[in-house]
Amino acid sequence: MERKKSLVLFFLLILLHLHVHASHRENIYKAYINNDMQAWKNTIDKMNLSSGNASDEFLLELVNYEYGYIGWCIGNKKTAEAKEYLKKAENRLITLEKNQFRLSMIEAYKSAFYGFQIGFNKLKAPVLGPKSVEAAKLAIQYDPNNYFGYLQMGNIYYYSPAAFGGSKAKAIESYRQAEKLILSNNHRLKNDWNYLSLLVTLAQAYENTGNDESAKIYYQKILNVEPDFAWVKNKLYPEFLKKTQKNNI
Repeated sequence: MERKKSLVLFFLLILLHLHVHASHRENIYKAYINNDMQAWKNTIDKMNLSSGNASDEFLLELVNYEYGYIGWCIGNKKTAEAKEYLKKAENRLITLEKNQFRLSMIEAYKSAFYGFQIGFNKLKAPVLGPKSVEAAKLAIQYDPNNYFGYLQMGNIYYYSPAAFGGSKAKAIESYRQAEKLILSNNHRLKNDWNYLSLLVTLAQAYENTGNDESAKIYYQKILNVEPDFAWVKNKLYPEFLKKTQKNNI
């Protein structure tokens, strides 16, 4: 009887863990498609409060949401807040690396975080740039099927000056490889802000390199996946259509 009770408790705990994980994921997704970054911040702050004895999986999930929030803060000139959350995420990576947990993902985040640091201070680029490249390469070396490693390599190619190896064409190639890999793991695409973000990255990369046909395909793909994605539906795609129509006059 005691063994039976223990098994029931064990499975209840698993179900609770899955429900909490799904709840965080769904909250972040809704915040992303509704452009509600306060809700995003609230979710990661709540997760922070319960991160003390959390599993490695929980911590890595939190790092992902912090990664997204930091990128938004940098894009919106909220430098102090970006630095605050970056410090928290970096400390979590130290813990995860000590535990040898999913080293490919850890290296991919390291690559991204070096890029964030360069964003704060361009003078750090000669030192941190090569570290970012090395971390992205290690991410792919540890796991050639990790889409996130290719995403970071794409970002390096996209944002680096041509004199230092930057190439928009190679960036798009890396982004397309990331898309291929994330699609091969399609059970994780539901309510995944990362997938939508990758599609936006590709749409904008094509638009910014003058490939309007491919850009349009990707904007339409995004809205097919998530018709209520406010940023694309109300801003990016209408602005793209307005620009291309003007160019065709």
